[in-house]
This record gives sequence, C-alpha cells and structure tokens, in this order.
Amino acid sequence: MENNLVIEMMTSKDIDGVFEVERNCFEHHWSKDAFAKELKNDVARYLVAKLDNKVVGYVGIWFVMDEGHITNVAVHSDYRGKKIGDELVKELVKLCKENNIVSMTLEVRTSNIVAQNLYKKYGFKLAGIRKEYYSDNKEDAMIMWNDVKAV
Repeated sequence: MENNLVIEMMTSKDIDGVFEVERNCFEHHWSKDAFAKELKNDVARYLVAKLDNKVVGYVGIWFVMDEGHITNVAVHSDYRGKKIGDELVKELVKLCKENNIVSMTLEVRTSNIVAQNLYKKYGFKLAGIRKEYYSDNKEDAMIMWNDVKAV
C-alpha cells in the first residue's frame, strides 16, 4: 500500500476526481450530477482514496435499515495493484461497524475475479446470481453478502 494514501469521506470538492475515476473504470458511467445527488442522499456514504490529494479511487454504500448495499467500488487503472481497493473496502467495513450495520451486500460481474477475491477476503460469500444483470453486455452478476460482525 502507498504510505501517503488517505481514505476519507467524499465531499463536493471530490466530485471531479471521482468522476474521472468513474469514467476511467466504466464504459457506462455515472454522471457528475449523480454523484452530487448521492452526497445529498441521506442513506448514501462515499469514501474516496487520495494520493497526494488526487482522487484515485472511491467506494459507495447505502445504509438501508441495518444493511449496507454497496453501490460502487472503483480504482483508477493507473493505480491498480497498490492495495487501494483493499484499503477502501477495509475502511468501508469499519464505517459499517461504526454505524451498526450488521450485513453488507453487492453485485459483481461474474468475470471480475479480482474484485470477487477482494470481497471474499472481507467475508463476502456468494448468495445468488442475477441473470443478465448488466445492461451493456447482459453479463450475469454474482450477489454477495457478508456478516459485518465476522469481519
């Protein structure tokens, strides 16, 4: 891990950097306006990863009752392989524990083995498949859940 990596709550000042990461990572990406709306969403929480004050990754989650529904996880391609995604997920689990979230869930592409392995490291387990979940290529999504207390 980079020793000057900072993980912190996303603010409106981070939207341009988050959007840059989003565009880098996803062909069908969210808009800047979508991220601005998420900052006003009472159930949404977003963390950003910064190196030298530059946003290089982010993660988002919705707190619904006592569950955390992960919406996005992204690390700019220039910064992958540096454990930034790992740090983001670790801090997200910590945030969930601090907010009395008892379980977390997400969907991940069946082809995204790197992400699946990261989630498994933090206790996520396969709970089901959403057939043709992704509209861009009709790829299936794995539904994964974890028990936050066990992490």
